[in-house]
Amino acid sequence: MASVVIISGSPSADARAGILVRHVSEGLRGVGHAVHTISVRDLPTVALLSEDVEHLAIRSAIEAIGRADGVVVASPVYRAAYSGLVKCLLDLLPKGLLAGRVVLPIATGGTQGHVVAIDFALRPLLAAIGATDVLPGHFVLDRLIAGVEEGGYLRALAAASLQEALGGFTRALSSPIALTG
Repeated sequence: MASVVIISGSPSADARAGILVRHVSEGLRGVGHAVHTISVRDLPTVALLSEDVEHLAIRSAIEAIGRADGVVVASPVYRAAYSGLVKCLLDLLPKGLLAGRVVLPIATGGTQGHVVAIDFALRPLLAAIGATDVLPGHFVLDRLIAGVEEGGYLRALAAASLQEALGGFTRALSSPIALTG
């Protein structure tokens, strides 16, 4: 199957976005993809913010993205925008690095109104850095993700819609076509 990198903008593994990333990773591994998750919160802060692309951890993250067949960009939505963590890493990618790679933006948020962050903030950012094969984004309401204290699972509606989105991602990885222009 394909190699996939998940860029996680979750502030912690226990946050709703972190739980969603874990389910995305498990779902993609379950159909045979090799999955590597880059938790931006774990990258060295000074190197990330000073745009030190020669720092070993930053360079390794960029190289992993460059080797991947597909990229999932996962972010919580705050005030109708993606996470600053996601933006920090995406800003360091060389222009065109995402060209030809299938990209699936996913997000979590507290209200249905946050879904616009995918189409009006995240997708334009991905296009601006040269992504050519961006799938329609997938959004999950926070209330459909049970917190860690409840076992960290997706409620049935969220699990079913995520499975459908990952199925589309897997099909696109099998026969990538230009989805954005």
